[in-house]
Amino acid sequence: MNSRQFIRQHREDWNELEKSISHLQKRRKKLAAREINQFNRLYQKTSQHLSYCQTYFPQDEVTPYLNGLVSKAHNLLYKDQTSSFKQIREFFSTTFIGLFLEQWKFIFIAMILFTVGFIGSYFSVLNDPLNLYTILPSEIAQGVDPKNIGQQDGNVDSPLMSASIMTNNIKVAILAFAGGITFGLLTVYVLIYNGIIIGALAALFWQQGKAYDFWAYIVPHGMIELTAIFIAGGAGLLMGYKLFVPGHYSRLYQLKHQAKRSVQLLLGTIPLFIIAGIIEGYITPAPISLEAKYIVALLTVFGLLFYILLGRLFSQKKAIKGL
Repeated sequence: MNSRQFIRQHREDWNELEKSISHLQKRRKKLAAREINQFNRLYQKTSQHLSYCQTYFPQDEVTPYLNGLVSKAHNLLYKDQTSSFKQIREFFSTTFIGLFLEQWKFIFIAMILFTVGFIGSYFSVLNDPLNLYTILPSEIAQGVDPKNIGQQDGNVDSPLMSASIMTNNIKVAILAFAGGITFGLLTVYVLIYNGIIIGALAALFWQQGKAYDFWAYIVPHGMIELTAIFIAGGAGLLMGYKLFVPGHYSRLYQLKHQAKRSVQLLLGTIPLFIIAGIIEGYITPAPISLEAKYIVALLTVFGLLFYILLGRLFSQKKAIKGL
């Protein structure tokens, strides 16, 4: 029996278990004995299907699908309901990092697309400074002046600026994520376009001998901000890929299934955007030395790495307990 035959034969049981999970998650009252027995029967049967797939179809998409389905059913059967705070803590300490590490290839591709846009516009402006006015929107090209960098330090409305920046960055992330429904084409455009803007500006400041100053005002918030955008872009690319290559499932099914995972990745970036917005609103324009700004950037990098490593340790610890 191949995987397609196996899926056709047992899809009805899995759909029934999914409906039962959805129904039980919405209920507030205790379950009747009949309901528990029915749910347990579906759970045990699906667990056996998972074991079979792990043996004969370990690389097929049906295996991680069944693994997720069995995990949800297990949690409903054997785990006590947790508080909202515990659910949030578990999401950011294990679930989000687990998805991040699982989908790192799509996140890496998002970074590559941004880098392609950056390199292309950077060398284009270096080769001919007039290309700046072709590449950048007119309001940006005409409004930027490398000689004025740092002159507004300490003279900005930090709370307003921070809120505005957070809102704009979250919009970019949502657009990159939602672009997945266009088979990832819009996501690719958003990532490359943002790389093009940063690359053109970097070339302009380099030509004016202000590259050190430019990056001092970019990297403190940029390390976190770009990481969040790459994650959101990776979520969009993941959804687009599954729509383009649906495998044994329909595109509608892949849209529903992968959208949930992609939304979780997107939600995990919100705290990153908040932190980046605070840094960009309060620290970036602060009247401190350029070296201090670079130190802040270095601390954000260490913070991100520490968060990922800590989340991975929590995930491994949780997996060991589940054995």
